[in-house]
Amino acid sequence: MNTIHNKTDLDLSVFHRIDINLYPLFIAIYEQSSITQAAQILCVSQSAVSHALQRLRLLLKDDLFIRHQQKMRPTPFAEQIYPQIVHALALLQQLSNTQQDFNPSMVKTLKIAIHDEIEPLIFPRLFQHFQTLNLDIQFLSTKLDRKNIQAELATQQIDFAIDLQQNYGNNIEFQTLIQDKFVVCSQQKMMNKQHYFSAKHIGVSSRRTGILLEDSFIQQHNVSRQILLRCQHYSTALQILARDQDAVLTIPQEVLSHLSVAQNIEVFDHPLNLPLINIGMFWSKDLLKNSRHVFLREQFISIFA
Repeated sequence: MNTIHNKTDLDLSVFHRIDINLYPLFIAIYEQSSITQAAQILCVSQSAVSHALQRLRLLLKDDLFIRHQQKMRPTPFAEQIYPQIVHALALLQQLSNTQQDFNPSMVKTLKIAIHDEIEPLIFPRLFQHFQTLNLDIQFLSTKLDRKNIQAELATQQIDFAIDLQQNYGNNIEFQTLIQDKFVVCSQQKMMNKQHYFSAKHIGVSSRRTGILLEDSFIQQHNVSRQILLRCQHYSTALQILARDQDAVLTIPQEVLSHLSVAQNIEVFDHPLNLPLINIGMFWSKDLLKNSRHVFLREQFISIFA
């Protein structure tokens, strides 16, 4: 019995605190002596590398690298652990390159970063689909942080990001899952261009500043609107709309279909011919041929086909 229990010196209880995705970043900075060049190698932004380095510093309780003459110089502790990290990552790389037959039952977790307004459009259908496949998968939904999406996908902290179509860099792939269109909500009984542009508008964005998506489309028609109030959630905007007969809310139709709408609110087509909105999944190009990831992508596409 003692022999069995002493087979490993690993303390498995501490591994939930270890983020292995931070260590390739450590190697890149160590070997390049530069955050900029490390970011280029990892195909992520400099800010993403800086944020990840800060997390690793807190985890290892050491500065790891100190800027000196425009280079990132390793601390004595960083020099000490560098060979060990290289060896550990080499073993993991060798293991990951080992050929084996893929079986869907091997998928145990599905980690997705998603905007909270989009989550109701995706997760119920996603969960229901995998239930029918009888797979024992833990679903993990985290708040979308657009500043760190490249790094989180590249280091596989998440499997997918679900967001509006946009450019996250050359190493990030995109697949449309849902096409949506903007509609207009108001207590008013009719809606045309004159009513729309003379009304008080409620804007919705999780960002503190910056142009709203619909306004980027509206301005292409050489017109603009005035935002009276800006809030973070469409559900909040709809509650305000139910109390203000002069207010107008522009909202994606699919998002609206998953929210509670007061009886005194009318829904209209947008008076301008705005482009459709593409909502889809982002993933790292490095996983294009990964059997597990190919299986998951195929499931997503079949769900939203």
